[in-house]
Amino acid sequence: MSCWMPGCPALSMCRGLAALPITCLERAKDLKTRLGILLHKPELGHKTGSSSKLQLGSRRRDSSREVLEWRESFDQLLKSKSGVNAFHTFLKTEFSEENLDFWLACEDFKKTRSKTKLASKANRIFEEFVQSEAPREVNIDHETREITRKNLSGATSACFNEAQAKTRTLMEKDSYPRFLKSASYQDMTKQAASRGTSKRSHT
Repeated sequence: MSCWMPGCPALSMCRGLAALPITCLERAKDLKTRLGILLHKPELGHKTGSSSKLQLGSRRRDSSREVLEWRESFDQLLKSKSGVNAFHTFLKTEFSEENLDFWLACEDFKKTRSKTKLASKANRIFEEFVQSEAPREVNIDHETREITRKNLSGATSACFNEAQAKTRTLMEKDSYPRFLKSASYQDMTKQAASRGTSKRSHT
């Protein structure tokens, strides 16, 4: 329908569209087509939502089981990423997180393949955690400190093994039992147990 009245909105719109480059008009048509396809497929959103709920439920069950497994052994705790995070948060309250940070740094160090990087990483870890008066000095004896210092002269992936083992033992015998008795972990186990009970009551 055409309009010859001066100032007609329809006429202005037609002129405006005519002035647009052809590529813009083609893109607009393409976009309209795509939107139409999406609008006619509501079942896609429904299916995605259902699978998300299933995955979320599965993750909750897995995390509940994980939390309860942490009390079985210190190894079980260290195998779990969320367990390590929870333990790290607890150690911060005791101002002793450097022990876990050192242990984690050693684990990462052992994965290093480049000899050049191995040497530079070894020196950085030693300066940060091991040497006397280090910024984040770990609690190890003088003899272990000196053995580690000597290991740096020919740095290998095993040069921190003794210091790492001493730090791990200290955490396992000292910090880990306190973590299991802490209010934060007790709350987590109660929540995990209640989720397990809820799951059984619905089956």
